Parts: sequence; C-alpha cells; structure tokens
Amino acid sequence: MKYRELIRRIRELGYYLPREGANHEIWTNGERSLIIPRHPEIREGTAAGIIKKAEGRD
Repeated sequence: MKYRELIRRIRELGYYLPREGANHEIWTNGERSLIIPRHPEIREGTAAGIIKKAEGRD
C-alpha cells in the first residue's frame, strides 16, 4: 500500500500527527497511538494491521 493512501485512511478515522521520528510517525486520536513507518511503500500486512488497530479491532 502506498504511504499516502494509508495516511488518507488514518485521517478519515480521526487521527492526527502530533510528532515525527526519524523513520516513523506517531499518529493519535487522543486515545490510541499508531506508529506509521515513513516509507513510500508499506507492506500490505503491516498496513492492514495499522488500519485494524486504528479501527479498534485489535
């Protein structure tokens, strides 16, 4: 999955970017935090896990 597509889906779920690291970004909705790798292409399994956690299905 493309990085931009993942970020678009995360934003649609109400997450915002409070801080950035060297290779990752930390996104939050106030209750949950997500660690998103900053790579042009993110593996499908990794992206699916991030979306699942963002939706509260973990």
